[in-house]
Amino acid sequence: MNRLPLALMALCIGLAHGEAATLRTNTTLHVSVVRLSDLFDGIDGKTDRVLGPGPGPGGRIVVEAAQLGAIARQFGVEWRPSSSGDRAVLERLGRPLRRDDVMDAIRSALVSAGASADCDVDLASFSPPLVPVEAVPRPVVSDIDYDATVGRFSVMLSVTGEGMEPLHLRVDGRADDTILLPVAVTRLLAGGIVQPGDVRMARVRTSLLRGDVMRNASDAIGMQTKRVIAPGQPLFINELMHPSMVVKGATVLMMLDSPGITLTAQGQAIESGAIGERIRVLNPSSRAAVEAEVTGPDRVRVAPSAVPMTVSAR
Repeated sequence: MNRLPLALMALCIGLAHGEAATLRTNTTLHVSVVRLSDLFDGIDGKTDRVLGPGPGPGGRIVVEAAQLGAIARQFGVEWRPSSSGDRAVLERLGRPLRRDDVMDAIRSALVSAGASADCDVDLASFSPPLVPVEAVPRPVVSDIDYDATVGRFSVMLSVTGEGMEPLHLRVDGRADDTILLPVAVTRLLAGGIVQPGDVRMARVRTSLLRGDVMRNASDAIGMQTKRVIAPGQPLFINELMHPSMVVKGATVLMMLDSPGITLTAQGQAIESGAIGERIRVLNPSSRAAVEAEVTGPDRVRVAPSAVPMTVSAR
């Protein structure tokens, strides 16, 4: 009697009963459920079954040897754990939802609720949720609660799309009206003269304005800063002045014009001043001070009606 070689006999037995399945130790999921074929290779496609929900985007599930053996027995898969260290890791890749997409959806909803079209939306505490890498999410805003007096809002953000489970989360934030104003490009030092490259036009929240501001960049060019101005800050009128033509303590030429006569004398500036500003000037010989108008570099004009003022020896 002829005998088949052992290897051939094993092959015949395998063909008769089906090939044994092999464990898939690492699987990347692209759908929201776990199937039998995500755990084992070599199973009949007709017997592939959905086992349950998979991990969320960016999550993972680890199936240990005991559970794998139970699943194989339950569904008739020809596989047995070789050791307690057998395991299957199921991962689903994720990416953060684009913040710009969320901002666009929320801004459109706020404008519909009465906010200005150029409002500045702040979502300081918002953390974008993860969505599947392959999904095309569509953010939709509903249930808007907007208080225009303080700029606070709260909305329901729903994110749907093919290849992902719907997401629903509450988002709170602030919406401020903005205005186009000149702002500092770099840090402007006190006493400096504003140059064309020092300012640019930008939208500024109206809630940040606490006084009169420059409206045109051209109006700020050539002005002198009274204090340091930080980058991105609007230019407040009380922080700027015309460049000083007279510096405190400087010797100035005093001119007094009256009908038919013009007098000149030297004095000492008690205050600094720009053209058109009125400062006090000291006559060193008489120790009397008068109020004079700055007319140019180290030049002032004293009105005929100016009353001399006594100043301390200091």
